This record gives sequence, structure tokens and C-alpha cells, in this order.
Amino acid sequence: MRIAALFLAALTLMGAEVAKTDKKIEVRLKEVARLQGVRGNQLLGYGVVVGLDGTGDKDQTKFTVQSLTNLMSRQGLTINPATVKVKNVAAVMVTAELPAFARTGSRLDVTVSSTGDAKSLAGGTLLMTALQGPDSQTYAVAQGPLLVGGFSASAGGASVTKNHPTVGRVPEGALIEREVGGNFNDRTSLRYSLMEEDFTTAMRLVHAINEELGDKVARPLDSRSVELQIPKEFQGRAVELVARLENLQIQLQPKARVVVNERTGTVILGSDVRIGAVSIVQGGLSIMVSSTPLVSQPAPFSQGKTVQATKKDVTAVEEKAKTVTVEPGVSVGKLAEMLNGMGVSSRDLVAILQAIKEAGALQAELRVL
Repeated sequence: MRIAALFLAALTLMGAEVAKTDKKIEVRLKEVARLQGVRGNQLLGYGVVVGLDGTGDKDQTKFTVQSLTNLMSRQGLTINPATVKVKNVAAVMVTAELPAFARTGSRLDVTVSSTGDAKSLAGGTLLMTALQGPDSQTYAVAQGPLLVGGFSASAGGASVTKNHPTVGRVPEGALIEREVGGNFNDRTSLRYSLMEEDFTTAMRLVHAINEELGDKVARPLDSRSVELQIPKEFQGRAVELVARLENLQIQLQPKARVVVNERTGTVILGSDVRIGAVSIVQGGLSIMVSSTPLVSQPAPFSQGKTVQATKKDVTAVEEKAKTVTVEPGVSVGKLAEMLNGMGVSSRDLVAILQAIKEAGALQAELRVL
């Protein structure tokens, strides 16, 4: 009933809000569209964490021992891998994101994840690890002590674990060594990509840009992309142009959408949800099976045996179907009263919404998570 109660509350509140006012929704351009080509890049590296308190990789994790011996050899030490048995070392994968326009000398946060069978990375230190991009070039180098937000402990056959002790972070642990090339001011055109495709929003974005710049320099490519030719007065000053445009107010037209999350009991409805003419019939069949243990005792001195048996009773109760007719153009508040009168359950709610959608009476997109 939790999901049904939330659904009814959302319907009632939305009905009151729609009846009260029909305000236009305006947001800034940078909140509805992203500038293509301005993004981060993923970095990946393989490293070794040392200093663990006996929670490192076990002996069967061969690549950890090999990594350790290779590291020692670079320090001038020759070690036979077959003789190495340590529990304070763990092999890890190191990931980070190189932000757009990041410069040499800046620092990044890195995430360190165990690749072997280590129990915990708490208290460990990440040794110098090269972080590479998709082009196999090294863009940053990471090193430093780990912060782990979990723990694992065991004793006497019992164990307790909180969060993920095999994943940690090194705040500002990576130092950028290489920059991504390119001069943003040298661009001759810009392309914006809407976060959610919509032809109306794309046209409104084009109109707002052209009105701001006083010329028809923007044009829509499709329902998600808008291309802008940089005017002559902004040639070589693309940064200034983007800063001017990203605060433009764009009027949105939200899509009529109903989102139902059965796992968390959350129902979200868009303000443009409309209900057409539909009749809702709800009925249920309850079947209850009960069993009662029985014991049959033999007569005295009959040399019989006690026999155990089970008596099973099956009861079927069919509830009377409830019918509600929804007229065209009914308000969401009225629909809430109707569903409340039907006493819908969380399982029935999703089925009713799907049925209304299939009947063509729900003028909205229905998403069930």
C-alpha cells in the first residue's frame, strides 16, 4: 500500500498545483544542453598496494607476486618469484577521469580497486602507477595512502564486513603529466546536445540564441543537436561567447510521463498527465490452503500402530469486482479519489496504470522501473 499512498498523494498535489497556476518553466541553457567536445577522458592503470595488515592477495594470485618482483628488479634487487610469500601486498586497478582543459601539474582523485583476492585495502599505500588513456599514452601518475570506507574482520569462524573494504580512494593522488591538445578559442562553430531529445526544446534553443546574437547563426540538426556558427565579432573569443550563451533562459515543455519504481515505492507524475475516458474494473480471487495434523491412535491391546495424517482444507473467496468509470478530461485529483475508493494495492496499481496506457486513456509515457 505504500506505493499506492504515494501515488495518490502525488496525484492530489499535482491536481491542486495545475488548478492553481500554469507557470512556464524556464531554465538556463547549460542546464538543458551540453557543449559537444567539452568532456572528460577516462584513465586506467595497473598498480600495487603495499603496507596491508595481512589482508593482501594470497599465494595463488600469481600476478601479484610477479608485479612485486618486477618492481623490486627496477630498484636493483633480484628476487626469485618462487620464494616470495607475502600477505601485505595487493594488485589493484586504478581509475580516474581527466577533466576537460586539465593542465599539467593539476591533481586528480583516483579510485583503487582490488583485482586479486585481498580481503581489505585499509591502511595500504598505492605505489607510483601510470594512468593511461585510450590512446595508450600516460596522462597522469598516481601514488599515495588509501582511504577505505569499509572494514572486514573475522575470528573463530565468524566474520563481519561493512561496505566495500576492497575499494578505496586517494584524494588528489594523481598528478597530471600530459594535457589533451586543442585550443578552444580557435573553433569556428559550436554544437550543443540536449540532455533529452525534444524538437520543441531544440527550436526554442535556436530561437533564444539567434535573438541573443541578433543574427541567424544557429540551426537545429535534429531533435537533440543544435549547431552554431561563431559570428565574426567572436572569432578567436569562443570562451566569451559560450559564457554569454550558457545563461540564456530556455522555456521547457516537460513531457507527460509517469514513472513507477516498485522496489522503492516511488511514483512520479509529470504536470501534463491527462486521463481520457476509461472504465476500471478491479476484482480479486483469494485462495487459502490450510493443513491440520491428525494422529490416529489404535484401540488398547489391539497391537496396532499410531498413524499420523494431515487434513488439508482449501477455501476460495472471490471478491466482488469494483467498477469505476473515468470521464474524458477528468482532473488528477478526481482520479486520486476514484483509485482511493477502489483500495488499490501496490501490485494492482502498476497493473491498472499499464492497462490504462494500453487502452489509450493515459496520455503520458509510462515507465516501470
